[in-house]
Amino acid sequence: MTPGHGIRPGVPDGTLDPHARATLRKAAAENFPVAPAFLPRAWRDGLMAVYGYARLVDDIGDGDLAPGGRDAVFLGLDPAAADDRSAMLDALEADLLRVFGGTDGPPRHPLLAALPPVVRAHGLTPEPFLGLIEANRQDQRVARYATYAELLAYCELSANPVGRLVLSLTGTSTPERVRLSDAVCTGLQIAEHLQDVTEDLGRNRVYLPAEDMRRFHVTEADLKAPSAGASVRALIAFEAERARGLLAEGTPLVGSVHGRLRLLLAGFVGGGRAALRAVSDVGFDVLPGPPKPTRSGLLREVAAVLRTAPRKG
Repeated sequence: MTPGHGIRPGVPDGTLDPHARATLRKAAAENFPVAPAFLPRAWRDGLMAVYGYARLVDDIGDGDLAPGGRDAVFLGLDPAAADDRSAMLDALEADLLRVFGGTDGPPRHPLLAALPPVVRAHGLTPEPFLGLIEANRQDQRVARYATYAELLAYCELSANPVGRLVLSLTGTSTPERVRLSDAVCTGLQIAEHLQDVTEDLGRNRVYLPAEDMRRFHVTEADLKAPSAGASVRALIAFEAERARGLLAEGTPLVGSVHGRLRLLLAGFVGGGRAALRAVSDVGFDVLPGPPKPTRSGLLREVAAVLRTAPRKG
């Protein structure tokens, strides 16, 4: 997940392991509000538990774990195994199965230990949690995407499960809302990829489809430049328009719900729009570093979503 200026969630439970609390504090740097204070406490707790899990999966897959190997120890591995991403993801999957009633005891990692009551209360299933692990396994095997269709298939694992979990946590999941949520989450993922072109390239990953790079006559050498030339800017603008279209496609999701959930979902869509606005404001030159939306920019976009999202029911 990409740094940005979201709305800071509530302070995590003070009884949580300090190492786990440090992971949860990363929620304040997301492009969108993770668990804003206006939500009911049960929703906030559920969202933060799911966020903690998703953040841990991403940190393992990206090699961004805190030094010292403590996460490996929590998962029953030697501290040195923290650098073995595949082994860590396998151990995390085993711990996830404990969340869903594994036979060898309760989950061991404190971030996963927060999940069982949430899973029971909302009838959550393993599939979206497993999808996030599989996306990070794919990141260890696949560093380039030939087509936009391949990128969308990756987003089905890396992004869409999060939106489906939000709908399940709030008791509002329907097939149509899942479809709209998938569009929003994929749009958010693509926006984050555009912000993080340089960071991802540093990890030997390129999420810009090769077919589009050829169309705009962009090479990987062009992406390594200190600032973007005209071809790179045109490519980023093209992909940003795609992301904007996905967010627009999913915006009716906001109008399909009411009350505080409507405001939360507007925050997700508005966060994506604000991120894309930040990309546009730098002339689509994302190579010097991730363009970050301002808090005022985020709030303006959220207000615009609330004004324009068609209401249903």
